[in-house]
Amino acid sequence: MTSLFDPIDLRGLRVRNRIWVSPMCQYAADEGDGVPTDWHLVHLGSFARGGAGLVFAEASGVTPEGRISPHDTGIWNDAQVAAWRRVTDFAHTQGALIGMQLAHAGRKASVYPEWGSAGLKGSLPKAEGGWQTVSASDLAFGDYAAPRALTADEIQDVVAAFVGGARRALDAGFDLVEVHAAHGYLAHQFLSPLSNLRDDAYGGSLENRARLLLEIVRGVRAEVGDEVPVFVRFSATDYVDGGWDEHQTATVAGWARDAGADLFDISSGGLVTGVHIPSGPGYQVSLAESVGAEAQVRVSAVGRITEPRQAAEIISSGQADAVMLGREMLRDPHFALRAATELGVDLDYWPPQYLRARPA
Repeated sequence: MTSLFDPIDLRGLRVRNRIWVSPMCQYAADEGDGVPTDWHLVHLGSFARGGAGLVFAEASGVTPEGRISPHDTGIWNDAQVAAWRRVTDFAHTQGALIGMQLAHAGRKASVYPEWGSAGLKGSLPKAEGGWQTVSASDLAFGDYAAPRALTADEIQDVVAAFVGGARRALDAGFDLVEVHAAHGYLAHQFLSPLSNLRDDAYGGSLENRARLLLEIVRGVRAEVGDEVPVFVRFSATDYVDGGWDEHQTATVAGWARDAGADLFDISSGGLVTGVHIPSGPGYQVSLAESVGAEAQVRVSAVGRITEPRQAAEIISSGQADAVMLGREMLRDPHFALRAATELGVDLDYWPPQYLRARPA
């Protein structure tokens, strides 16, 4: 029986436990430059100090146009690499591994950030720093500005941008990379028949709709070499009949494994507006379990995982190989240390500066 605090080996790496931190957008980069700040150092560093095994940085644009907002971080230039190096160096001093989520928002790009915009939502006008968005097709997301469909040549530019982002992530000290293909962002827009109406080699059949993602995974694998793990984040369902679903996710996960991916981070939703998502404690865990079982791949589970015993049961029951925590980590960056105490696990990686607070 696998324990929450058992290490897991991924290619050339060993992660010290199965408690991992999900990528969470902070909208805290200085406007326009995509460079992480002291906020990112303290925000991500606190999770590493708090005992997490693997900490993911937020979705970071592989191009300026791939950011969700002008305040998102990026991984397309050397200034960003240098700034990220401070974050990764600190995470490593705490014994954690740190991953970069490579992202392109597609038709969900160029929007007001979630905070600091006086409550304004939706697409950012060009006069205020917005830009033309792109997607698989020219269908808008809800009431956002309509995107422009990418040409075949531009699709290859996107693949190259992900590959370049992976190289810069390694240069910045990240231990592994994750390709963001979930939550209605660009790769998901190609995967789902609800947003991909193309009639060329990138649209129509499942094989064609998966082509962009698989080209990215192959390119990233070739770039990072054999020792660096590559993850893919999927939304396992659009929650809409005729949309993207668990079976398609499992099928493409198998193809992505063959293309070089090692683990699949399973979430859900985000492609279309107005759908009912049945939320509750661990509400997406069954999706991870289903995809992992059907595709015979390693998976992580996410979604309202908030209690140590809940997380431990997910791992010991074999539903997932790791748990990803988001909001609970914001509430308690030391969740892993607290979980060890509650579960009676003696850890040797309490920060020495904090040992006086360790429960007897």
